[in-house]
Amino acid sequence: MSDLRVNLGSLPLANPVMTASGTFGYGREFSDLLDLNRLGGIVVKGLSLKPSPGNPPPRIVETACGMLNAIGLENLGIDAFITEKLPFIQTLKCPCFVNIYGQTVEDYAGLAERLDSLDAIAGLEVNISCPNVKAGGMAFGVDPASAAEVVRAVRAKTGKHLMVKLSPNVSDIVAIAQSVENAGADSISLINTLAGMAVDIHTRRPRLANVIGGLSGPAIKPVALKMVWETARKVKVPVVGMGGIMTAEDALEFLIAGATAVQVGTANFLNPGVTMEILDGIDAFLEANQIPTVTDIIGTLQT
Repeated sequence: MSDLRVNLGSLPLANPVMTASGTFGYGREFSDLLDLNRLGGIVVKGLSLKPSPGNPPPRIVETACGMLNAIGLENLGIDAFITEKLPFIQTLKCPCFVNIYGQTVEDYAGLAERLDSLDAIAGLEVNISCPNVKAGGMAFGVDPASAAEVVRAVRAKTGKHLMVKLSPNVSDIVAIAQSVENAGADSISLINTLAGMAVDIHTRRPRLANVIGGLSGPAIKPVALKMVWETARKVKVPVVGMGGIMTAEDALEFLIAGATAVQVGTANFLNPGVTMEILDGIDAFLEANQIPTVTDIIGTLQT
């Protein structure tokens, strides 16, 4: 095998293939289907301080080349996560990241403080696509100043690896990326879902109870690839790319565009073993092209 190791700053990964939050449960759900310890990392389902029921159904709609979801970040809350989910995570050898979200800056800081003492957690992924209830519901991640405020608050409460997940629903994603980098992010992951909707022409009603949902899957890959390329050129911290990755070739595109690692999301619903196929495919590509290490292709896009 080629050398597939990469580093997210000071955090080493065995390979660049990770799972995306919200598409892989808490890891255990896939443990009978693939060897979790072969993964470069796992990002568990989004977590808040208190349990959340999420949005009412219907909350998933299949679309052309993708899906819309309006799950609403349903989760069991930090207390139940520690008692019910952490014991299994502690058995894993691959790094585990916890995706966190909140409605206030204080929510994010409180989560970071609770998770900082958990040795089994390698890092936090901060979802800044959530509405700030103190700013009229505007998402933290659409404004450089509010995005940086969240990251600074989390950084003050944890010494763990701090990855910040960016929303594509902005006018200038590079400005957001630079603001969170300056605020203390160790890495940046992108992109989160694109805002979209679907209509039932027979009932003339939205197909999602929430009306609007997040579009993911192959349809968004060109947008994600562009934003990863733009961001990787402008920040010094590692970038983790995601958005429509279904195959090893897709993953390799992101790596060549500048991503240090990738996250696989929607593809897990279609094929639970897809991450292993992507991992093996990257290795086969490197072998076939006599490239000794995966880092030799990162950021090699010629324009």
